[in-house]
Amino acid sequence: MTIEDYRDYCIAKKEVTEHFPFDDDTLVFKVCNKMFALASLKRWEEGDAFINLKCDPEYAQELRAEFDSVKPGYHMHKQQWNSVYIHTGELPPKLILELIDHSYDMVVKGLPKKVREQLFN
Repeated sequence: MTIEDYRDYCIAKKEVTEHFPFDDDTLVFKVCNKMFALASLKRWEEGDAFINLKCDPEYAQELRAEFDSVKPGYHMHKQQWNSVYIHTGELPPKLILELIDHSYDMVVKGLPKKVREQLFN
């Protein structure tokens, strides 16, 4: 997965916007102004690519136990966010996309019901 693949996949999702709220390096994707994915462009270019993704706490623990490339979220709430390391090659591309989808779905699920109904029905 390239940074372009990652960006194209995220930005194609409904109601997603991209931002650099922290600095010029950290690309953040939001759905309805809530973060669901972020990555350092510099680290990606240096070959140390990872994406921080929101995750159900139980599923996060399962993923971390199964894959060395899934760690507690770097600079994030460790129970609810994972850092998914792309550069190791351990994770199948399909799983990475599923984890992005899961993160997006978790954030959408947490939106107020009225907002979900207006935007996603």
